[in-house]
Amino acid sequence: MPTHPIAAVPNSDSERGRLLARATIAALLLALVALQLRLWTGAASLAEVATLEARVSAQQAENRRLAEQNALLETEVRALKEDPDSLEARARSELGMIREGETFFMVLPPAQDAAGEP
Repeated sequence: MPTHPIAAVPNSDSERGRLLARATIAALLLALVALQLRLWTGAASLAEVATLEARVSAQQAENRRLAEQNALLETEVRALKEDPDSLEARARSELGMIREGETFFMVLPPAQDAAGEP
């Protein structure tokens, strides 16, 4: 049986179609691997998105805490501006102020000796 060089050359349409299909599948698989790699390790990967979501959640909690603190401070400032009694109470407690004609007495705890006994 003689071998003909023409029989070894793939020139039929069905063989070209199979080669084209294989090349297309290989290209699609390569694109899929590249996209999966970017999804798991790239700049906008799932891990980075989860980290950013956790940071946003923590920042929102901090913002709520600070908003509550601001509301308390605003209430305190309003009271100091509008109520002279609260202003006087603040001056007495924090600054040690006394009214004219009042006498200030400071009560000290009993002195302790080196053994820690009075």
